[in-house]
Amino acid sequence: MTVEEIESAHKAGRLLNIRRNAFEVPDLKLHKMFYPLGFPVEVHTNSAEILSIFAELWGMFKKGFEREPVQVEVHVVDSGSKECPPGTQARHLMPYVTIIADASNYSLANLEQNFTKVVVSTAAVANKLYLRQHFLYASPLGHIVTRYATPVHAGCVALGGRGVLLCGDSGVGKSSLSYACARAGWTFVTDDMTLLLNDGDDREVTGDCTRVRLRPTAAELFPEINGLKVAPRAAGKPSIEMRTAEMPHVISATSTAVDFVVFLKRHSEGKAELHPYPKEVARYYMHQSLYGPADSIAMQHKVVERMLTAEVLELRYSDLDDAILRLRTLVREAH
Repeated sequence: MTVEEIESAHKAGRLLNIRRNAFEVPDLKLHKMFYPLGFPVEVHTNSAEILSIFAELWGMFKKGFEREPVQVEVHVVDSGSKECPPGTQARHLMPYVTIIADASNYSLANLEQNFTKVVVSTAAVANKLYLRQHFLYASPLGHIVTRYATPVHAGCVALGGRGVLLCGDSGVGKSSLSYACARAGWTFVTDDMTLLLNDGDDREVTGDCTRVRLRPTAAELFPEINGLKVAPRAAGKPSIEMRTAEMPHVISATSTAVDFVVFLKRHSEGKAELHPYPKEVARYYMHQSLYGPADSIAMQHKVVERMLTAEVLELRYSDLDDAILRLRTLVREAH
């Protein structure tokens, strides 16, 4: 309103209805608690659709850990368009982490204060896959993997209560071997990202046991995935995602203790063999994906050292069944 309009209203005794500042985001009147990987996350939003998407992502998890809840705020603003927003860029300026697509789609996380604030447009909400992969999936995980757990790029399976961490570069076969072990009667914990719990004095880990992600080429190894839908991903190659709840032949568990750390190395031929592997290499492999404030990094380095008290080996293999047999022998005979 102009000064003249305000003066006129004042003289007439009219009450003024002061509009919200154009730069303010909407109030958040909806909220719900979720438990991604068992950790408490409280979501506040002005959109029921946001709560619905969070339920799709994390609704299958129950509370597993007593921790201070991560606070996530998601403000949905009207964009007047349904065109999918552009891709995002992430930047770290500790303790802050930003993810930015454009002026209507961005997030700010404060890792020390345990909260993430997200602003997304109605156009982003209309493009659910974009919203899930670029903003909502990451919004609680950034806190979990710096404050409560140490992430390792690894699959994890267990047999008889003894866990095996399957490590290696992308494409080396972590997901395929994890799923193959699950088909062979092992307990499936996760296929790609394992979280080492920061507290405690053992080697307990947790992971997303609710889904298995395989590349489409894995249909050559597992005929049952032929014809399943291939989902694009914001980062990484397209994959086929299967829910373990829909696979009665798969036993899954949210956590296990790790007894062996195994780095995978595929050969074109030859029997599966296990060899000692340098812990110095394993240490650097685990350190390189860590980020966060200095105190978080210091804690995670201690957790990595705890994990490296397990036996560290390299598995050289060409055939999945042969690899499973060799791992089974390792677990049962501990050699």
